[in-house]
Amino acid sequence: MGNTKHNIKLIGLNGNLPLAEKTAEVLGFPLIKTSIKHFSDGEINININETVRGDNVYVIQSIQDPVNENLMELLIIIDALRRASAHKINVVVPYMAYARADRKTKAREPITAKLVANMIEEAGADRVIALDLHASQIQGFFDIPVDHLRAVSILAKYFLDEGVKDNVVIVSPDHSGTNMARKFAEFFDAPIAIVDQRGSHYDNAVHDIIGDVTGATAIIVDDIIDTGVRLSYSTKSLLNAGAKHVYAAATHALLSKNATDLLNTEPIEQIVVTDSIIHEDGRYPNNMVRLSVDHLLAAAIQHIYENKSLHDIFDDQQNLKL
Repeated sequence: MGNTKHNIKLIGLNGNLPLAEKTAEVLGFPLIKTSIKHFSDGEINININETVRGDNVYVIQSIQDPVNENLMELLIIIDALRRASAHKINVVVPYMAYARADRKTKAREPITAKLVANMIEEAGADRVIALDLHASQIQGFFDIPVDHLRAVSILAKYFLDEGVKDNVVIVSPDHSGTNMARKFAEFFDAPIAIVDQRGSHYDNAVHDIIGDVTGATAIIVDDIIDTGVRLSYSTKSLLNAGAKHVYAAATHALLSKNATDLLNTEPIEQIVVTDSIIHEDGRYPNNMVRLSVDHLLAAAIQHIYENKSLHDIFDDQQNLKL
């Protein structure tokens, strides 16, 4: 990976260890050994089992369920690396919990995304590499460099390779997701539509569609699938508006509560997500396809380590539109 003064070291934590292992395999570097133990009261104890003095360290951790435990693991390892004299501590966060709390919507409400950013920075991180943050402005919550990666090309390429590209309409499940829908639509040269959800809470009602989906293949695009309710009502609304086929694409599959059971009842052709979040077998809907972001994370790590511009990665992604 080029001549550089500081060695590269990779650490994978429990948030999504399989993704960390795959990313390390792509890079050709093994994960360094760490010991993570819990005391009887739940406190976390972490030991790094080899030297990191003067090294550029990349910690790969999805802050997923159990959210608070995985967040504390990340903060503790950052502190340990700082005290072990690591040269640079780079935090790779395929999924960042609390990112949806990015602004105050009512009185006396916290901005938890900013709090988490402060905690990561205060612990000693030098850089954050994130994947599809819930809102792009969260980058500004950090006073350290943030590289914001996008999975849109990985998801779009899957549909194109599968031949899902005729009479396609890209659908945002609400008004706030139109930016992501437009980026996705560029790969298909397709129009977008919006599910006109007007209440303050998502429900299973049929809503109006802004845009024409009659006879179309609709691809619902979102950053997160949480309880599955929003995807469920979007599917009902699209079919009611005359869509012929419904697909879905999302970066992060949280699958909270009974999301899997709910989505298994919906007439969605396929739900395509990334492996930014890991679940036990049986937690995934029957029609869910998981695509790995290991090469994307590895490319970002390699470019940063070699002091190369990340624009090269984004340019390669744009070239996927064939």
